[in-house]
Amino acid sequence: MRRGPAALLAVLAAACLVTACSAGEPESIMDKDTLVVGVRPDLPQIGLEVSPGSFQGFDVDVAAYLGKELGKEITFVRALAADRERLLLEDKADLVVATFSITQERKTKIGFAGPYHISYQDILVRPDESRITDVRSLAGRAMCAVEGSNAAERVVEERGVQARLVPAPDYDTCLPKLKSGEIDAITTNDIILAGLALRDGTGLKLLNAQFNEQRSGVGLRKGDVRGCEELNRAITRMYQDGTARMLLDKWFGKSGIDLSIVAVPQFEGCS
Repeated sequence: MRRGPAALLAVLAAACLVTACSAGEPESIMDKDTLVVGVRPDLPQIGLEVSPGSFQGFDVDVAAYLGKELGKEITFVRALAADRERLLLEDKADLVVATFSITQERKTKIGFAGPYHISYQDILVRPDESRITDVRSLAGRAMCAVEGSNAAERVVEERGVQARLVPAPDYDTCLPKLKSGEIDAITTNDIILAGLALRDGTGLKLLNAQFNEQRSGVGLRKGDVRGCEELNRAITRMYQDGTARMLLDKWFGKSGIDLSIVAVPQFEGCS
């Protein structure tokens, strides 16, 4: 029996419902059984590769919690600061949980859920350093600028402090430069600096300067609104059930960072 135009449209609409009309929409993380998550391999207490393919730290535990809440298996890959966007853009990771600060520039290329943690930019100096007490006193000082991170540049561009930036591929390279006097300070998220100081154990000093709020989000492919919304629900549960407090105490309780207030962050939105 021949169908008229109206009947044919009805059939096509029904087929569209069955297939979720996915044509033209980005694949969602919720359509997968296993998620590949990029985490830092180089940051003590946050994301550290302790043996090939084995990672530990705050971000690693957060990613594992989110995967469980979403009902997904998780596998981890290395995500150095300079690689985080590329892993998502080249489909080599489904998520990136790697002290990935949410910025408007990054949001033009990728999506973000969260933030899952709010921290502040701080300054790490040698134990005997007395000249540097806050961000303004970095003027004229040599400061490590890690590839893929915008923390050092923000001091110059947003705060107007004319520090001298010394490029480095990662924070492990910055530490010996700081201790030898080649640079005067390292600046980035306070939790990154706390992890470096805890591992180093030589008394490197965190100034608790607390400037430039850092909103660490879960990176995912741009346009995956469904995945983003599910991640935000999982992040909310992480705070409500006490897991966020437990993980922060576990990894940073002895660092000197103020953990007196641990509350659900205000989300950026998933549109």
